[in-house]
Amino acid sequence: MSRLLIVTSSLSGAASQSNRLTERYAAGLQASDPALVVTRRDLGRAPVAPLDGARLKAIATPLAMRTAEEALVARESDALIGELQAADVVLIGAPMYNFTVPSQLKSWFDHVARAGVTFRYTATGPEGLVNGKRAVIVTTRGGRHRGRPEDHVVPYVKTMLAFIGIHELEVVYAEGLAIGEQERTRAMSEAEAHIDALTSTELAA
Repeated sequence: MSRLLIVTSSLSGAASQSNRLTERYAAGLQASDPALVVTRRDLGRAPVAPLDGARLKAIATPLAMRTAEEALVARESDALIGELQAADVVLIGAPMYNFTVPSQLKSWFDHVARAGVTFRYTATGPEGLVNGKRAVIVTTRGGRHRGRPEDHVVPYVKTMLAFIGIHELEVVYAEGLAIGEQERTRAMSEAEAHIDALTSTELAA
């Protein structure tokens, strides 16, 4: 039995193109693996708390050493890491907001990148501890920014995933969605075809 974790971050709800594409990918995996277990973390609908001093201190304190108050504060972060560790495939919906990821997705990474748990520092540099997984990034944007200096979405998400140990990944782009109806239709059709090709050839590991 395989497990898929879907992390979406759009604020557009049912109108979200990135949400639509992530659901298409999930449906494709379920078709090839009916026993697939899917966990959804919708950060647009239920954002995780941004880090502050108290929260950072709580999650940095080893479990056995936390006060009751710190344990309560760290509960959400612990749950996010648990979902990540349990997954075989991590599917991230990352629309471009002002050339970067939504703040909700940044907060998720702030919670799951934890020293000694999902990564560690060694004499030769940082080492990711979330191993044996693959990821798919679905990114949507109003203009065309792929491969350009202003695209801080894909480089950031790739860097964070590699930092915690996830190196095997695919990126699905849907660009030019705000240019016009014809461009939006073309971009979504191409993204859907990319997703269909991925899910037709990959079984959930």
